[in-house]
Amino acid sequence: MREIDVADVTRAIAELAMDACYNLGDDVLAFFEAALEREESEAGRDVFRQLIQNAEIARREAMPLCQDTGLAVVFLEAGQDVHFTGGSLEEAVDEGVRRGYTEGYLRKSAVVAPFAERTNTGDNTPAILHTRIVPGDRVKITVVPKGGGAENMSALAMLKPAQGRQAIVDFVVDVVSKAGPNACPPMVAGVGIGGSFERVAFLAKKSLLRQIGSVNPVPRLAELEDELEALCNDLGIGPQGLGGRITVMDVFVEEAPAHIAGMPVAVNIQCHSARHKEVTL
Repeated sequence: MREIDVADVTRAIAELAMDACYNLGDDVLAFFEAALEREESEAGRDVFRQLIQNAEIARREAMPLCQDTGLAVVFLEAGQDVHFTGGSLEEAVDEGVRRGYTEGYLRKSAVVAPFAERTNTGDNTPAILHTRIVPGDRVKITVVPKGGGAENMSALAMLKPAQGRQAIVDFVVDVVSKAGPNACPPMVAGVGIGGSFERVAFLAKKSLLRQIGSVNPVPRLAELEDELEALCNDLGIGPQGLGGRITVMDVFVEEAPAHIAGMPVAVNIQCHSARHKEVTL
């Protein structure tokens, strides 16, 4: 049994929150640079030039890539041979978010009583925490600052099995079409298929952790991703909604078994600031 003090979890999450908000992933930057050659619209190419410059300034000055530093979504995979010491794991996660967003001067966007007084919690807690027990004696932590604009354009549908694959395609493309400029394209479309009402939304969000340009190991899902990407880019929304060839950077699909009577589908939209950082303790 390996012991890990929850204080180490707190420190890791604080650092990851700041790192994710300051430093855009190399996969996203590589996409922006390649898009300068692919994008047909001059306005779109200018957007990509500005996104690259913005990322360079944020990295150099240790400033947020976007003023919306999002709600803190934390994926935590804990090895079953790990024993946490020093206090509550969930409280340690929230303390990490609190420190990261305070010390990093990141905007606090969490409010209580969503349809009433909507009072800001003041420290961006509580975190949206997803935990999973896995084999081993390591702890993998991924922090995803999830902005509100793209999140607001996400959607879920409880489709009928008889509607088949085409209904999934139509739903995903319709969600991206309705998102339009509101999701700050070029966007990433995370798609969950199957499971249950709550499981399918989790699958859609989890899919956003994949690297831009990665290929799904399941051939039929890889084929579906390619088809969805092509159809979404054919919408002509373009970078920042100014028109052009590139509306989505990628489409990722995660799948799970479902009830015989259902075919849930969820689309979680991510903006061009596709931020997530991870560490293993």
